[in-house]
Formats: sequence, C-alpha cells, structure tokens
Amino acid sequence: MASVPFELKGKTVYVAGHRGMVGGALLRRLVREDVRLVTAGRDEVDLRNQAAVFDWFAKTRPQVVFLAAAKVGGIVANDTLRAEFIYDNIAIAANVIHAAYLNGAEKLMFLGSSCIYPKLAAQPLREDSMLTGPLEPTNEPYAIAKIAGIKMAEAYRSQYGSDFISVMPTNLYGPGDNYHPEYSHVVAALIRRFHEAKLAGAGKVVVWGTGTPRREFLYVDDLADACVHLMKVHSSAELVNIGTGEDITIAEFARLVAATVGYRGEIVFDTSRPDGTPRKLLDVGRLAKLGWRAGTPLADGIRRAYEAYLSEAAAAR
Repeated sequence: MASVPFELKGKTVYVAGHRGMVGGALLRRLVREDVRLVTAGRDEVDLRNQAAVFDWFAKTRPQVVFLAAAKVGGIVANDTLRAEFIYDNIAIAANVIHAAYLNGAEKLMFLGSSCIYPKLAAQPLREDSMLTGPLEPTNEPYAIAKIAGIKMAEAYRSQYGSDFISVMPTNLYGPGDNYHPEYSHVVAALIRRFHEAKLAGAGKVVVWGTGTPRREFLYVDDLADACVHLMKVHSSAELVNIGTGEDITIAEFARLVAATVGYRGEIVFDTSRPDGTPRKLLDVGRLAKLGWRAGTPLADGIRRAYEAYLSEAAAAR
C-alpha cells in the first residue's frame, strides 16, 4: 500500500479507451472525483500510431493515466485475429506508457487481463503465477501483449522511478459491452442469444462447449470503482487481481441469463466447440488487504446489463 494516499483531486486525468466498456465505466466513476477529465477518440488519436500519441501527450500533459484501451474479444476473435491482437495491444501499451513517462505523468494504471495466467495454473489464480507455465493457446497473442504491458510498467518503475501500476480484471460485463454475434465475450453473447431466441419464439438455444468450465464475472462499474481506489492507495510493482473471488459454471450462468431475459426454452450445449480454460477464478486476497471488495451481486448485475443491452439496442435503431 502507498505510504501516503495518491491525491486525484484537481488532477488532469486521461482515460485511454473511453469509448469501450471499461473506459466508459471509468468515466462514470471519475465524475464523482474532483478531476479534469480528458479523452481522445480514435478519430483524434490512433493509439497504435506512436507519433500521434507522443504529439497528443506533449500538448495535453495528463497527470494521471488509466490505460484501458485495447483490442478485445471472445474466444473466436482471439483465435482468428491473432496478428491484430498481438500487434495492436503491444503498440497501444508501448506508445501510451512511454508517452506518459516522457511527459512526466505522476501515475499510470495499466489494465491487464486474467488470461495472462497459465492455462493450468493453480486455482484461485495468484498474481505470482504469471509466467510460470504455458498460456491458453486460443488467446496467447492477446495474453503476451498484456504481459508485455505489465512488464513495461514494471521496468519504467524500476529504471525511471515512474509510479506505474498494473491491475488484472476478471471477466467483465455491463453497459457498453460488445454484442457482436461472433466476436463478443460470453456474457454479451448469451444476453443477445437468449433475447433474440425469446423474440423469435425459438424452442432451444445452443451454448458453446460443455457448460462445465467455471468462470468469475465482475460488473464493470465495480471494476471502475476498484481502479479508482487502487490508483489512490496502491503503489508497487506487484500486480493486483480485481474480481469477486467467486465463480459459477457456464451452464449455471447460462440458466441465470435465460431467466433474467425471460427465455423459457431448452438450453443445449454444443460439445464440439472449445471450452477454453477449465477454470478461471482470481485470488483477490491482495485486493481485500488494500481495502476493496466487489459490491454488485451477479443476479443484480446481469439484470442491469440486460437493461443496458435493451436501451443500447433501442438507441442504435
């Protein structure tokens, strides 16, 4: 824990990736802090373009950076767009971290992903299990890019004394999620699938895999709250996992989503499709010691996520 809490009040705070699910939640949370928020959309600054990033940082000089920008997606996207996932994410991390250092940012938070941990690491996943075994092959390019970002933040801390920290969120869901039929994560994919099946009066919905893998899910506004808390109290090269510390099977989760959406047909599991990692539960002991716990029960979060899906779909029409 930082010996003196880091003061956000009055600072210029940059949220990289503000149009994404995580960035949007960070903006909602940071409105409650007395800060000057700055953002830049991709049309203004492509974070993969080093010259553009360096120029924007030199002009804007943010004092605090939340690095939530990333190319993200579910199993299919990760396994299909392998070159894009590694190139885009390494470029974003390298450009933003170096620009923050060059322009004297007081603090930076790099948001990783729980897929940085080895496929068969002991559960629950401890922060010190990173780089102790092979990664899950389907999302290895993304995981390697995220590990590079973590190691970069660590290296700038040790060589330059930069107060750069890294956090590892678990599986996220909530407002602003990506509901793409092929490239979305499991929560968004199931919300969309059950909703469309309900409207169509479909007798069954097919869910990928066996339904047996266990997953942990965190409501995105809880993540944003944890990030703001850690920005204030955490200053160390050590990663911090952000999750609920509880998991559920995909089959149980699918039934919960179906009930929330109001779908009453049959749920069928397509066992020819990949399951991914058998279990992914984060050890949140370090986070608890730093004084934060998740506050949104899963059933409440899924209800809010479905409401957000309906309002986002209505707005898109």
